[in-house]
Amino acid sequence: MTEPWEPPVSENRIRLDVPGAARVWDFFMGGKDNYEIDRLAGQAALSMYDFAGLARNSRQFLIRVVRYLAQEAGMRQFLDIGCGLPVTEGQNTHQIVQSITPDARIIYIDNDPIVLTHARALLVNTTSAGVTTYVDADYHDPDLVLAHAKSVLNFDEPIAVMFMGSLGYARDYDVAKSIVAQVMAGVPSGSHLALWDEDDSTPNVEEIFGGYAASGAVPYVPPPAEKIRRCFEGLEVVEPGLVPITQWRPSVASVGGEAPSDPTTGGVARKP
Repeated sequence: MTEPWEPPVSENRIRLDVPGAARVWDFFMGGKDNYEIDRLAGQAALSMYDFAGLARNSRQFLIRVVRYLAQEAGMRQFLDIGCGLPVTEGQNTHQIVQSITPDARIIYIDNDPIVLTHARALLVNTTSAGVTTYVDADYHDPDLVLAHAKSVLNFDEPIAVMFMGSLGYARDYDVAKSIVAQVMAGVPSGSHLALWDEDDSTPNVEEIFGGYAASGAVPYVPPPAEKIRRCFEGLEVVEPGLVPITQWRPSVASVGGEAPSDPTTGGVARKP
């Protein structure tokens, strides 16, 4: 493989006149990389739904999924699409993977300028043998995403493709399904797909997400769970199947007691 690839500088500019999706999510996670306009939108959303709990659950799901992919499925290459802002030390994809497989290669994809700004400082290699980089790209252009990935990853070997809570921002979830299909068609046999999204079983879903969109933020539209499941068509779904993310291989510490409401659908699958 070639030397680590340097991504182009983004021409996007950080907007402070509307909430940013990654910054609002950072607020839900208890982070500091957000502005007043993001906190106002986040507080309004929290008054209607426990997005902070969802954010925590989704990060724990990512950690469990990435550990499974690296330890049990033997994945050494990761394509994390719509990655969002970096989180707590040790809980980002590259940190988890490279703690298991030091020479793993990870490429992050996002088109939010604040994500790219922080990526330059925080999404860096944890080992001398591995590769970690990031790209400014929109997943609505899967050909471009794959072209960037080919500059970093070896497409003769399996790749773990991740869409973690990001496809609800797609123009339409049928478009999202097409994006997933195109990306998975471009990676080799033995690759894996890891994906989750909020689904429309959320109580008062239209009011909650309609209010968020009215703030000027990029709309997030939770699809029916069945549409999320269709993203896995043609793939071999890994046990326990496509389930609420808190039910996907929960840790021993989280087992027991009544499970909280979890209107999400997600899972992992292998490309034959």
